[in-house]
Amino acid sequence: MEAADPAADSAVTSGNKSETAEDSTVTEHSQSDERATDGSTPEAKKPRSFWKELPILVVIALVLALLIKTFLVQAFSIPSDSMQDTLQRGDRVLVDKLTPWFGSEPDRGEVVVFHDPDDWLAGEPTAKPNALQTVLSWIGLMPSAEEKDLIKRVIGVGGDTVECKGSGPLKVNGKALDEASYVYPGNTPCSIDDQGGQFKVKVPKGYIWVMGDHRQNSRDSRYNQADKNHGMVPVKDVVGRAIVRAWPVNRWGTLPVPDTFDQKGIGAQQSSAAGALTVAPGGVALSAAVPLVVWRRRRVLKSESGTGTATTATGSR
Repeated sequence: MEAADPAADSAVTSGNKSETAEDSTVTEHSQSDERATDGSTPEAKKPRSFWKELPILVVIALVLALLIKTFLVQAFSIPSDSMQDTLQRGDRVLVDKLTPWFGSEPDRGEVVVFHDPDDWLAGEPTAKPNALQTVLSWIGLMPSAEEKDLIKRVIGVGGDTVECKGSGPLKVNGKALDEASYVYPGNTPCSIDDQGGQFKVKVPKGYIWVMGDHRQNSRDSRYNQADKNHGMVPVKDVVGRAIVRAWPVNRWGTLPVPDTFDQKGIGAQQSSAAGALTVAPGGVALSAAVPLVVWRRRRVLKSESGTGTATTATGSR
């Protein structure tokens, strides 16, 4: 009887081990069956090839590009000569759309893109993009050809007094601006005409006064004083600040605020510029998407490696 007890105990212990083994192989039943059928050890599932992962990469890049265009930076094309020589017709600029989300407003000297305030572009032809251009502009890889936007330099902000007499200089709050670094060569800072080139205005809060760098070839705030805003541009209509001249490559460069707008006494700075992206939305999207796909592939490989180890351990039992 005493000898039988250890045997019984042994049988119980052995039975527990058997049950444990059965429990441990429940999730791998199909793999064990395969090994029992052909006698070979199954190989770990191979990760999908790069070409199969490519559609995921493209989708992620497109989504990121759309988000970047909406909230961060967007490309715009220069359609006229009104900002020469700072910007030439056909140049592409990148516009910072992020800082306005944090309450930043346009400041003196900045080059800004804004929606047409009140038919400033009346009579101007509208480009008709093809299907590909429409898709690329929608995701921010190309400028939109349908949006009625303008690009000018901010001269005055809310509370400023801007004045032009004779051929210049242009004055802001009584301070003469030295505009030699950006006004088109051969132009005078002020235009002598009776259409609006001679003026003295006070900019209301929530508005800006804008002028083109090609002073004698720019239909800007001066020549729209008869509209509902008296030539002012509502801050709410400003898309963002142009920060980079991105195309063509040989004209790449930033668009800083000229030093003359920092002279003492001209007025307190109205906004603090935040860091902005200086690459195309598509490039940012692609660079952000690649690490996500790599991370995903590594995770799949790690998971499959863990599964292969468990299968080997089960077989050893």
